[in-house]
Amino acid sequence: MDPLIPSLILYAACALGAVGVALSLPRKAYSLRAIGGALAAAAAGVVLLFLSLAAAERTPGEIPNIYFYGFALIALAAALRMITHARPVYSALYFILTIIATSGLFVLLSAEFMAFALIIIYAGAILITYLFVIMLATQAPKEGDTDMLAEYDTEAREPWVASVAGFMLLALLTTVMFAGTSALPEPGAQAATGGTLDELPRKVERHLRRADLLAQGESVTSIDEATRTIIIQDADLQSRTLAADAWPAGLTSTNVESLGINLLRDHPMTIEIAGVILLMAMLGATVLARKHVELEELLKATEVRRLHDANTLRMEGQS
Repeated sequence: MDPLIPSLILYAACALGAVGVALSLPRKAYSLRAIGGALAAAAAGVVLLFLSLAAAERTPGEIPNIYFYGFALIALAAALRMITHARPVYSALYFILTIIATSGLFVLLSAEFMAFALIIIYAGAILITYLFVIMLATQAPKEGDTDMLAEYDTEAREPWVASVAGFMLLALLTTVMFAGTSALPEPGAQAATGGTLDELPRKVERHLRRADLLAQGESVTSIDEATRTIIIQDADLQSRTLAADAWPAGLTSTNVESLGINLLRDHPMTIEIAGVILLMAMLGATVLARKHVELEELLKATEVRRLHDANTLRMEGQS
């Protein structure tokens, strides 16, 4: 992959973004969020400008998809606000906005499964559990009561270290993505471990019947996606071969089908472990919320007894 941005410009934009994010993080004594936000926006603008120039040179008269700029700007702005907001609930809501915008970018890349999985797992499961913990296990302060917030919500611990480390990692990942490494094989050098259509005989039969290539009583007995051949057998056990040039135009596997077969065929235990982890996270959130409710009830009962005893002593003293 050829680099779309010169290395010097990329590193300068990452350094400017690190400074902007570090200045935007919460501080107790003073706040430089406006300056930090402006610097971070300038870094993003430089990157988008060079992306547009590179696209104009490769395809004259055209620029990258307009939806890319919308999703990218929303994701960057929401991510910056997520790590700089002082209230955890609002940070979680900004994180949902970041997830949705990132899913839009995945849709532009024709990665529909990644887009929906990102929303279902993060915005639909993990983040909802996190919001329940925040709302049930903490006492939300009123608007303007910043003194009731915890110290880690009002002041970032290591803003410069975190910002520099994050943007240095971003610069290195971008460089590796464009330049590649000598230890990794070239894209497409490794042979496929198995075709996807081999695992979907019902789909192949459905497409062949729609194209009038499969008569009544015939069925598909063998599919070889590597050589693009299909073995069809009729009721009299007579076989015929359907060559690649006779295949219907729409008889291809989709991204979701390929990924689903790969997960269920090659990584079944990974899916089971992920389900157990999500279940334990939900149970942990429930236990934390229940303990908080029990403590609140105990405190209320103790306060009621104290007020009752005080009222009883006052009445006895008056009598």
